[in-house]
Parts: sequence; C-alpha cells; structure tokens
Amino acid sequence: MTISTFGIAALAAIVAPAQAAPDIAGAWEGRLSVAGQSIRIVFNVAPDGATTMDSPDQGARGIPAQSAVEGRNVVFTIGAIAGRFEGVLSEDGRTLTGALSQGGITAPMVLERGEIAAGPSRPQTPRPPFPYEAREVAFDNPAAPGVRLAGTLTLPQGSGPFPAAILITGSGPQDRDETILDHKAFAVWADALTRRGVAVLRYDDRGVGASTGSFGTATSADFATDVRAALDWLGRQPGIDRDRIGLIGHSEGGTIAPLVVQGGGDVAWIVTLAGPTVTGGAIIEEQSRLIRVASGATPEQDAALGALQGRLMRMVADNVDDPAAVSSGVAAILVEAGQSPAQAASVGAQMSSSWYRWSVAHDPAASLRAVDVPMLALYGGKDLQVSPAQNVPPLRTYRPDAEIVILPNLNHLLQPAGTGLVQEYGVIETTIDPEAISTVVDWVAARSGL
Repeated sequence: MTISTFGIAALAAIVAPAQAAPDIAGAWEGRLSVAGQSIRIVFNVAPDGATTMDSPDQGARGIPAQSAVEGRNVVFTIGAIAGRFEGVLSEDGRTLTGALSQGGITAPMVLERGEIAAGPSRPQTPRPPFPYEAREVAFDNPAAPGVRLAGTLTLPQGSGPFPAAILITGSGPQDRDETILDHKAFAVWADALTRRGVAVLRYDDRGVGASTGSFGTATSADFATDVRAALDWLGRQPGIDRDRIGLIGHSEGGTIAPLVVQGGGDVAWIVTLAGPTVTGGAIIEEQSRLIRVASGATPEQDAALGALQGRLMRMVADNVDDPAAVSSGVAAILVEAGQSPAQAASVGAQMSSSWYRWSVAHDPAASLRAVDVPMLALYGGKDLQVSPAQNVPPLRTYRPDAEIVILPNLNHLLQPAGTGLVQEYGVIETTIDPEAISTVVDWVAARSGL
C-alpha cells in the first residue's frame, strides 16, 4: 500500500550565529500549504535525538527521519521521501521558522513545539521476551551492486532444520515490519509463524532503514531480485531447510512473489495477501472508483473522475518506455481538467517515475501462470485498494489450483473494517484479524510438514 506524500524543493541554508546547540526534544507541528490544501506535518524528536515524521492528514506516521542542530539552525531530513526541513529556532525555543522541500518544490512552514503524543494502542505488536531467537542479519543483492539488505531472522526453538518464510512488503518505502500507522504487520506475521515452527526473514526495503541502495529508482522487477537474493542467502543458513522456503507477499509483494518464481526462484509455496492479478492501471482505476463511491461521490462526479483517471492510465501505459512523454502528457490532461500548471507538472513528474510506469503497464498473468507450487491467495472483502471482485476471477483462470480465501469484513491491511477506507486504518487497533493469521499460519504449517 502506498500512502501518498506531498510535493515540496531545496531551500538555501539559513545561517545563524554559532552558539551551543539547544535541546529540541518534543513534537514540532506545523501546516504545509500545497495545491490549495493545508496538511499537518509533525516531527517527533525523542530526548536521545531519534526522529520521525508524521503526516496525520494523509494517514502516514512514524516515517524515519534525522535531525541536526547547529546553533539555532535546525534541519530535519526525511530520506524515504527525499524531503528536508530547514529552519531557525526562536529565542524562546518554542518555534521553528523555515521551509520544507521535496521534489523540486519549496513551501514555507512554521513549526510549533509541543509534547510527543502517546502512540495509538497496538495490542498485537509482539514484545519481548520471545520464545524464539531473533537475529539481526544482512545480505547483498548480486544483481544490484550497492544494495545490501538488512533485516531480522527469527528462528524457532530447537536445532532445525526449519521451514522458512520470506516476507515481501507492499508498495512504498517500507521497513522490515511493514510499519503503517504504527501497525507493525510483518512483526505480527513473523511472531505467529515462528511460534508455530517456521523461521521468518523480513528486511528493510532497499534504501530504507538499515538497507542500502536507491528505492526511488527501482521497480517491482528490481525488488524481485532483492527477494531472490534473500532466498539464496536464506537457503545457505544453518538450521534452515532449503527445500521448505516459501514467500508471503502483501499487496505489491503479491505481484513480486510470482515474479521471483517466473525468474527461476525455487520456492516451496507462495502466499499472497491482497495480491493484484490485473494490470496496475486497472488496479488504480478500480481503487479510485471504489474509494470515490465509499466517500460519497455522486454518479456524475464518479463518471467524470473515472473518465479522467482512465485517460491518465492510458497515457502512462501507452508511453511506458518514454518518461518525458508521460510527464508532459499527464500534465496536459490535468491542465485541461482544471489543475494549475505547477500542480499538473508535479503529478506528471511523479507518474513518469520508473516504478509508476512499470506498475501501471505490468500484467501479472504470465508470472501467475508460471507459479507451479502450492498457492494461497487471501483477500479482504472490504478491500478498496485491491478488490477481490476484480482480482479473484483472473486468478481462478490463471491458477485454477490455487486456494483462494475471502474474509468478508477485512480491509486491505486485513483488519476488521467498517467501510474499508484508508482513514480507518490508523483508528482500528487490530493490526491483523486473528482469522487471517490462523488461515495463513495453518496453511503454511500444513505445507511445511508441521
């Protein structure tokens, strides 16, 4: 799942007289005005300097960041979105005045200091002590020089050899826990599987957390080579049964897992969680329609916006190998629809990225047909991002032997949901519905001989 960020550009450094660095611990909140919208931004700085960024209005929390202080100059850097805030601390230490930059656009912003709010309740997040071993590990991707992936390998009690699972994150820069709105879904999956006797490898996406490499220039095909490197590395580890390693992919991860098999990756089984089975363009069009309808759009609004979305997807798909044509074509369509040239150009630049173009055009039919191992596909009946109504029928055609489970009241994150809208994700305390956990863990255990 992708939670969109904002578009904002570099600002010349603000120079203040040298002085002792002040304490900036606290929650620094301000509003960013972008394309006529006012978006709350919060930088949380812990007493030890650990820093994260939240964009509550966009449903994004806990984005890793770094803070630096020189005199009264303060800089917050957000690597995952290539963003940067630079500002000057007021004399009373309560205000930071400066600007936030990202993607070629600069926006002024004033941050006011407050207390760091207590995080929402996440009762399923695993907490030590654990009845299993958790190792910090790292491995290289030979297919991508400079990409070294850091993660956690959890091993059940005993000497093994153990069956194992590799977890594959959804879209957007994700850490090893696939942390979304303080939900740590992959930590929950790893805990449940390892307690059942399955070793689990989860890792930070390239360019995220402790992993190196560039996330922003990669496509799902590139991420598939990261999984292949994880598979080869895990198969060489003591205590792991190389013949009983499977893949579990969420959302985009459900696109990546079949690509690994199609590319020659030898796995024992595959689980897809809300996995797409049609082109990314079709996914985006249907996702947008479902969200519009659930949000109360009139039939006229739905039709107009649907037609616009369709034009944009065709523009991207028809020019998949020409980013300049996508950028200019998308911008022209949006200006015609009434957007400002600056806003249209920003969206055009985003949609011309390698990842976006590849995703819109990619048809997973061939990779799904290439899967020749047991497969479980789990969907939430209230998923508005990868709907079962759209994706289950093609899967039945491509993989008639796949086991398909639809849990009717779950959303895209496999939480028990009311509407299925993204706005609910952070409000719901449950990270993963217990029935979804038991369905997957029981299925994996059965195919692992446990």
